[in-house]
Amino acid sequence: MSGNPFSAASLPAITLDVDVLIGRYPDRPGPTGTPGQVAEVLRTNGIGGAAVASLRAALFDVVTGNDEVTGLDSPAVLPVGVVDLRDPLGAEREIVRLTDRGVRAVRLFPDEQGVAADYPAVRHVARRATEAGLVLLAGGDVRQFWRPLAGATVVFLDTHFYHLGDFVVAARDEPGFHTSTRLLNSPDAIELVAAELGVNRMLYGSRTPFYEAAVPRLRLARSGLDPAGVTAVAGGNARRILGDPRDH
Repeated sequence: MSGNPFSAASLPAITLDVDVLIGRYPDRPGPTGTPGQVAEVLRTNGIGGAAVASLRAALFDVVTGNDEVTGLDSPAVLPVGVVDLRDPLGAEREIVRLTDRGVRAVRLFPDEQGVAADYPAVRHVARRATEAGLVLLAGGDVRQFWRPLAGATVVFLDTHFYHLGDFVVAARDEPGFHTSTRLLNSPDAIELVAAELGVNRMLYGSRTPFYEAAVPRLRLARSGLDPAGVTAVAGGNARRILGDPRDH
């Protein structure tokens, strides 16, 4: 029905989603996250490109999980590497291997790997990735992880609107700090970031297939951003800092 606010036609097209996973969590119910299943969810939600990381790499085996992602044969996929923060020396080697394979970003899973922000590995891996020219996609509480990631180009994937003030004051001094819009669902969160930092600091993220992609799309559609701002958040900013999947 054309009046349905959740209809695909009423929501902005997403040209690059910064938060997409393949694989599954073995200790919780949910989708299997096969590449085919994820591709179908993206297609039905109007998402044309995706920065994709592997839960297998995050939870079980870094090398085989990353190889699965870099082996995906799709012009819509921008492969994102994963490192194990519990093994900082192994993470060094994996950053080199991923860089040699043309990967442009590394995703950090501190919560899933049981790593706190003040562990030396976090700062060390951030520095090594930055030296290699990689963008960091970082899970975890921005109030805790902003400090060890200072100086990096990073997208905080879990910025909650309750913590948005902390993100803003940290990002004022850190031009490389960006945020996903996934949890910015309060009535003025997107507008606040735009006013304080500019629309170039926000990237659309859905966490497909573990989150409802229409929710951040709807919030973006109903935001106070002008069409150019919506286009930037819907993928333009992600392509600027991560690259275009079609160029991979």
